[in-house]
Amino acid sequence: MYTILVASLNKNMELAKVLQEQLSKLHEKSEIINLVQIELPLYDSLKEERDGMPKPIFEVMNTMDKSEGYIIISPEYNGSIPPVLSNTIAWISRADTNFRKLFNEKVILLATHSGSGGSGVMQAMRSQLMKLGSIVLSREIITTYEKKLDHASSLRILEQFIRFTKK
Repeated sequence: MYTILVASLNKNMELAKVLQEQLSKLHEKSEIINLVQIELPLYDSLKEERDGMPKPIFEVMNTMDKSEGYIIISPEYNGSIPPVLSNTIAWISRADTNFRKLFNEKVILLATHSGSGGSGVMQAMRSQLMKLGSIVLSREIITTYEKKLDHASSLRILEQFIRFTKK
């Protein structure tokens, strides 16, 4: 099973659904988690001390824990990671004494639909996830308003992603 984490409600969610369909054609199960819809509070250490961990983060973590790998699909915000993704990673890293627990040695495929090219968010996600110990594939899926998804290419990338997760 694979977890598809999506950091927006629009074109990136559409991309997630296409990739989920392609995984299904490859006889692989996946679950999409839209990070916007879980509405996590903004991470703050005082908030964590006062209120504890938000319940939705444990549901996300449980799904991730059962996954062979993750596909993270995110738009580019000002050349970097959108706050909803960064915030989710912050909460996950605080929910266990081992802050890398759900990322260390986990194979991750990055994807984006971006209005500005997507290279900034890809570089930022790759840097953050590698520091958490993840194995981030060098191949990535990038679409823009001008550059539509090449379904044959994304299928080949997903096949490679699956092979890496099975090793």
